[in-house]
Amino acid sequence: MQVCAFTDTGKVRVSNQDYIYASPRKTGPLSNLLLLADGMGGASAGDYASRFFVEKLVSYIGRQPEGTPEVTALRQGITEINRKLYEESMRRPELKGMGTTAVAATISDDTLYVANVGDSRLYLIRKGIIQVTKDHSYVEEMVSLGLLKRESLDYRKNKNYITRAIGTDRDVDIDFFELSLLPGDLILLCSDGLTNMLDDDSIYAVVSGAGSLSDRARRLIREANQNGGKDNISVILAEPGESEVTPC
Repeated sequence: MQVCAFTDTGKVRVSNQDYIYASPRKTGPLSNLLLLADGMGGASAGDYASRFFVEKLVSYIGRQPEGTPEVTALRQGITEINRKLYEESMRRPELKGMGTTAVAATISDDTLYVANVGDSRLYLIRKGIIQVTKDHSYVEEMVSLGLLKRESLDYRKNKNYITRAIGTDRDVDIDFFELSLLPGDLILLCSDGLTNMLDDDSIYAVVSGAGSLSDRARRLIREANQNGGKDNISVILAEPGESEVTPC
């Protein structure tokens, strides 16, 4: 796997509440691990929540025995860190109400395993752009019920209200996805600081364009900033190796 990961404060925010981890090498029983978190709850609390989640989850997975299934490691780890973060917010008044989104991915053989909570996203780039994760947000719930049109004025105004987050309750509901990978696939994890500034077609145009993996990841951040940079912007762009895809 080749991977590039960048995070940027953006043009408006004074602090960066996103936190990322991207390792093409083993983390505990996992052959590789990609993590992205977007904190909320005020500057200090949001920064604390995202960093806490990523660092504690990496540590937790690193302690798991060899042979632990990918989904088991992610599910147990996210559940455990969610509980710890919630308890931390109850113990420290200045952190009350904090939380973070989370999207995690790992590849084993030719299968991509994904977990997400909140509205940070994972895309599969394969002759087009496919949003693998589902946003846990008020507007997406309204869209699914047929009560709101995507990209309408009300959708755009209420887009940032999420319905699930790490650390806001003792228990957390996690979505999981599994996909078989093919030659030429690319994997993109990003915070909403990217997707609120660039639509899917614009993201695809950059990721499928010319340049190294690093060039394309940096270009995504640059274009999000050029379009306003209203939030922190985080990007993890990964290209599976030959042993991590199903031969055509």
